[in-house]
Amino acid sequence: MRPFIANIGACLLPISATVGEVVRCIDRAAVGIALLVDEEQRLLTTMTDGDVRRAMLNGVGLEQSVERLLEMKKLSAHPVPVSRSVDTSDEDLLNAMRSAQVQHIPLLDAEGRVVDVALLSSLVGSDGVEIRAVVMAGGFGARLRPFTDTTPKPMLPVGDKPLLERTIEQLRAAGITDVNITTHYLQDKISKHFGTGEDFGVRLGYVQEDRPLGTAGALGLLKKPQSTVLVINGDILTTIDFRAMAQFHRSNEADLTVAVRPYEFDVPYGVIDCDDLKVIAVREKPRIRFFVNAGIYLVEPSAWNFITEGERLDMPQVIERLLSANATVISFPMREYWLDIGRPDDYQQAKDDVEAGRLER
Repeated sequence: MRPFIANIGACLLPISATVGEVVRCIDRAAVGIALLVDEEQRLLTTMTDGDVRRAMLNGVGLEQSVERLLEMKKLSAHPVPVSRSVDTSDEDLLNAMRSAQVQHIPLLDAEGRVVDVALLSSLVGSDGVEIRAVVMAGGFGARLRPFTDTTPKPMLPVGDKPLLERTIEQLRAAGITDVNITTHYLQDKISKHFGTGEDFGVRLGYVQEDRPLGTAGALGLLKKPQSTVLVINGDILTTIDFRAMAQFHRSNEADLTVAVRPYEFDVPYGVIDCDDLKVIAVREKPRIRFFVNAGIYLVEPSAWNFITEGERLDMPQVIERLLSANATVISFPMREYWLDIGRPDDYQQAKDDVEAGRLER
């Protein structure tokens, strides 16, 4: 099974790199890890996709030095990278990965130089994305009229195909082939286009809402699953890495993971911070930054205990119920393209971005 990576140089970076260069390296190598090395290509440390996303949650920007990531790495489960000799057997590598709960192990020569990176997906023949998906496609799309007068919003053409077809292609590319689509408004337009899903490389089922049940209520119409379920709103155009999200979800042993997007805006006035009557600070036209719900979730079967069949329910309510029960709910910060197509301007933006190739990774 050797080598694991044909071009190991694509995974290597100098310790002087920026966070943005780490991100580009991870995307270029397409294996979820970047290796920081010295001038002799000796391993200094590793940076995974998960490391970068955790840094995003702590306000680390792409233009910043990788030193910020190194500081956070010291507090992680693996402050020193897990590595092995290049002649380590596949069986020993697999045991080491399972023991350390890692997806990658750098392989070094006798001088500590990086020769290869062992990949869990190669050793077990799968990357573990054995999950089902539910696409919420029952909305009326009222804000997009007249485009949605005769076409359900997820079936609006974006480029040369409907938005929903793009989502299903992306799921299939991630190895997710068991998909349910929740429908209500103009449901025949969806079922006639996709049928059983065979022509699109997936197995499709349809969950008909007799009345709108919100962004989570339709889940109550499904039999309680036995494994993780990906739930995604049907009006989203995105290049999110479902494999990375699944790995992040499982490594943090979450009951529910919600994808989040950074959102910023500039306050056009000076902001006065007060403690009762006392002014304690003045911030002149500050930039406010927070994370917003991206409408993509990974949900464990335990969440179905908080969903009643036929109840109108939105995903934020499910999250609140899980939090009240002390369940583990985490956020997955997105760095990929994402657009919620809710208004005519958004729809035009989606078409422009596809035509301009902005979704290509």
